[in-house]
Amino acid sequence: MLPRKGGTDMAKAPSTNATRLLKQAGIAYTEHLYRYEDHGGTRVSARELGVDEHAVIKTLVMEDETGAPLIILMHGDREVSTKELARQVGAKSVQPCRPEVANRHSGYLVGGTSPLGTRKAMPVHAEATIFDLDRLYLNGGSRGFLVGLDPKDLDRVLEVNRVSVALA
Repeated sequence: MLPRKGGTDMAKAPSTNATRLLKQAGIAYTEHLYRYEDHGGTRVSARELGVDEHAVIKTLVMEDETGAPLIILMHGDREVSTKELARQVGAKSVQPCRPEVANRHSGYLVGGTSPLGTRKAMPVHAEATIFDLDRLYLNGGSRGFLVGLDPKDLDRVLEVNRVSVALA
């Protein structure tokens, strides 16, 4: 884990649309680089950062039955009930986007997708319980790079719709 607050580090965190948005909004955050593993997911990032996987929030790009994209933020150790998500957002169905479609909508590569600074404006839905965390870690816009922040700050930079769609 390499938290940065200025000064020198062994590796330099990237400047991304996500970090530029946080800086522009005056949001305090920490930068955390880790060794990315293909298909490792939040299990790897939590292990590498030495934090509970429940506090590592995954950003999933999904689409409704019309192909309209949306983002869902979920605890790393939980799955999304797409049926319940569809019901709560007023869609007939919701399913994950194919990786190339998610990349096109977000402007980020899958595995490095941040809800912050996306290429296309998309509605952002978040599991309500992530706001109960003291601190959360979400992707900073690059594979192997998370930002840590106070969950309350998400509301300052994103219009977030809270939902209850977590599966154990």
